[in-house]
Amino acid sequence: MNALVFTCLLVPWLVAASARRFDQESQLIMGSVPGKDLSGYFIDHLKSRRARRALPLADEPDDSAVEAGGDTSDLPTCLLCVCLTGSVYCEEVSPDMTSVPSLPKETAYLYARFNKIKKIRAKDFSDIVTLKRIDLTGNLISEIEEGAFSKLTMLEELSLAENSLVKLPMLPTKLISFNANHNHLKTQGVKANAFKKMTNLVSLYLADNEMEAVPHIPDSVRTLHLQNNNITEVNINTFCKSNETYYLRPSLNEVRMDGNPVVLSKNPDSFTCMKVLPVGRYR
Repeated sequence: MNALVFTCLLVPWLVAASARRFDQESQLIMGSVPGKDLSGYFIDHLKSRRARRALPLADEPDDSAVEAGGDTSDLPTCLLCVCLTGSVYCEEVSPDMTSVPSLPKETAYLYARFNKIKKIRAKDFSDIVTLKRIDLTGNLISEIEEGAFSKLTMLEELSLAENSLVKLPMLPTKLISFNANHNHLKTQGVKANAFKKMTNLVSLYLADNEMEAVPHIPDSVRTLHLQNNNITEVNINTFCKSNETYYLRPSLNEVRMDGNPVVLSKNPDSFTCMKVLPVGRYR
């Protein structure tokens, strides 16, 4: 009789303990993963869980690897990339990513650096009006369709550095930072007033291109990089205004023009409105 009572008490206890153990092992408990391993856990966890949740049961991807040289266009973005709340990280994607991926509607930050994206189409960002930052550094972009950024009224930071652009499309007027270093931009590909309406622009990077002239620089700009271009001339209207004697540019505190053919000392009046002289060739 005692053995029977003991068995009746033991079995429910074992079942409850097993259930508790299963529940603990199947959930992420805050603080249970060391800090150095947490990011790795989220990458694996989010890739598999979010991608599978987004698909109908019959279309769930299997665990086999994508064939080398395959196409990423048929794969869910959050299977190829790391999707966190409001941010999408698609860096050095394998197999090669050759176009801008479809983004979740709430995306605010896109990092798609060091891929093989060749073109930005007008429809790529047309539905993602929440974007605040786009970083496409280190791709193969040679063409951007006109209107590609026209609906991005909240965009503040845009990096197109290290691509193959020869001209710029119309850019969002609320940009704070724009980076097009290391492209093939020529003066005819950058309209003289391309940045004129950007009254919030603080940082403008156009270094290592093939420009022959300085475009209009908004008064709000603090950092301007134009080094390693083919600029041959500056005059009083490049940075200052010949018709305004007392015009000043107190915000502009860093101008790099080194690596250009222009000899800056030939036109000393060109910098009277500035509190710092450009870095560059003076003799």
